[in-house]
Amino acid sequence: MTIPRLPNNAVLIPIDMQQAFDAAPWPPRWNTDVDDNGRALLSAWRAAGRPIIHVRHDSVAPGSTLQPGAPGNAPRPGFAPVGDEPLVSKSVNAAFIGTDLDLRLRRLGVDTIVLFGISTDMCVSTSVRVGANLGYRVILVEDACDCFDQPDGQGGTIPARDIHRAHVATLRAEFAEITTTAAIVSVLRLAPAA
Repeated sequence: MTIPRLPNNAVLIPIDMQQAFDAAPWPPRWNTDVDDNGRALLSAWRAAGRPIIHVRHDSVAPGSTLQPGAPGNAPRPGFAPVGDEPLVSKSVNAAFIGTDLDLRLRRLGVDTIVLFGISTDMCVSTSVRVGANLGYRVILVEDACDCFDQPDGQGGTIPARDIHRAHVATLRAEFAEITTTAAIVSVLRLAPAA
């Protein structure tokens, strides 16, 4: 696994780390370490004094478990913003569409963003792709992502782990550098505080 170069102003962007994904109607997920890895990233990033921008999905779909005010809209334990860390609310898959995320990053002079969250094949992948198309250097922390089993349209099910692997592979091919939680934490521990 490549050890990424992290500029001091690289921004960590957790995507949709919300409680809804633990219950119906959401199908089974595969990554039992997603929360531990995500919290380790946040802890190391905060200790290094680097910027974080949280992204939350505020669904506009009737009956969605991700609607504002629904219990599932709340952050997963350990994923709420701390202090003055900003929160960007989105209602579509890409964190950049219909939000001020790009403007916030431009104002910070950022060229590198580090993403993780739920789900790999939907909001994370879409945000990675749009971010890369907007000219950002995107780093995806693959073991801090998770996704769901999906029907294959032919009566079968594609396991979440296979969906994750395929999406990470396509993102690696053209849109992002791929790394792990341990690699990011190692870089942050060795770097001077921002």
